[in-house]
Amino acid sequence: MLLSSNLPFCLKEPPEQVTLELQPAWVAVDEVFTVKCHVPSVAPLENLTLTLLQGNQELHRKNFMSLAVASQRAEITISVKAQRKDDRCNFSCSAELDLSSRGGELFHANSAIKVLRSFEFSQHPQIWVSPLLEVGMAETVSCEVARVFPAKEVMFHVFLGDQELSPFLSWEEDTAWANATVRAMETGDQELSCLVSLGPMEQKTREPVHVYSFPPPILEIEELYPLAGTDINVTCTGHVLTSPSPTLWLQGVPDLPAPGEPAWLSLTTREEDDGRNFSCEASLEVQGQRFIKTTTIQLHVLYEPRLEESGCPGNQTWMEGTEQMLACIPRGNPTPSLVCTWNGVIFDLEVPQKATQNHTGIYCCTATNQLGSVSKDIALIVQGLDEGNSSTIFIIIIVALGVGVIIIALYLNYRPCKMERRKLPYRQKEKNKEEESQIAV
Repeated sequence: MLLSSNLPFCLKEPPEQVTLELQPAWVAVDEVFTVKCHVPSVAPLENLTLTLLQGNQELHRKNFMSLAVASQRAEITISVKAQRKDDRCNFSCSAELDLSSRGGELFHANSAIKVLRSFEFSQHPQIWVSPLLEVGMAETVSCEVARVFPAKEVMFHVFLGDQELSPFLSWEEDTAWANATVRAMETGDQELSCLVSLGPMEQKTREPVHVYSFPPPILEIEELYPLAGTDINVTCTGHVLTSPSPTLWLQGVPDLPAPGEPAWLSLTTREEDDGRNFSCEASLEVQGQRFIKTTTIQLHVLYEPRLEESGCPGNQTWMEGTEQMLACIPRGNPTPSLVCTWNGVIFDLEVPQKATQNHTGIYCCTATNQLGSVSKDIALIVQGLDEGNSSTIFIIIIVALGVGVIIIALYLNYRPCKMERRKLPYRQKEKNKEEESQIAV
């Protein structure tokens, strides 16, 4: 903007550059920060006014009438105590050179906008982690800092030794925290650290951890699928990576082995051992804490098929007209296949049959597996409805007779007592008459 040519002075320099400074740019809550505005060269200085603004609000205004010189650097500085509400506030400076009193114009210039960051970060972060970590096992670690503002801008860096973890950040009100998964791969004493930063501030917390190795114990059965009657050995040993050596216990062995020695037992397999579970337990103490791990194996004993009376009765009865299935479940390992024939025809064991008199007869059932086969005859009787009703009526009659006998016995036992109670008033009356006669004499 040009000045009028009829100004009564020759030295005129409008404010072309206005500079604003915030010191510091990040300031802790309740700490003082400085706002400084200056114009490098302006004339005439007595006609200049500088105004400091926070947003649209005027903070301070200054003119330079008492410092009038031909040309001079103009400057204004104030100190302000930071509050939370000041965070992200805009600060600017406005310069006005008013030459209207000298027949000139009004010159106006503004500084660039500066943004103030206020923060609160007075608490040390805390680490939540188990003091004992197992090699290869995933554990959760948490790092938390309280009384921090703004909490959502807090940054976390979590390390196990030199290995940086990938935390998941969260915040609520004035608390921020980070959760991470740690998986230690080396045994020994290590350090877990958490570096928390907000603006220019950083705080670091360290926590020692001990990493141990404890794989499950090794349980071995000499033969997992032995024939019945076979001699086998069962051995329980600690894993080579377990440190220190664990204490072992094998189910069925009453005595504990010496440290570092395996536990074992020998047995001769029986049919009853099929499906038997063996467990090997290892116990390890680390820095006063005891850990236990167990390995379990199931033994499978092979034996020929069996058609026992409990699972395949030799005599069975069906009620005529009802849905029935032939009851026969074989035993054996491998599981036997079962085939039953009736009158030379294979009988379907999986489909329910509507019982008729024609089903009466002898059924031949054969169970077979890779080790052999066994057969058994089953005598099936289909009972008619009349027979069933007669049996029911007979049972009802027996029950009724029993109840009748009990009632008669109770009555006969109760009647003499009743007659005795009836005689009591008469006897008492006679006794009273006797006493009166004696008194009269």
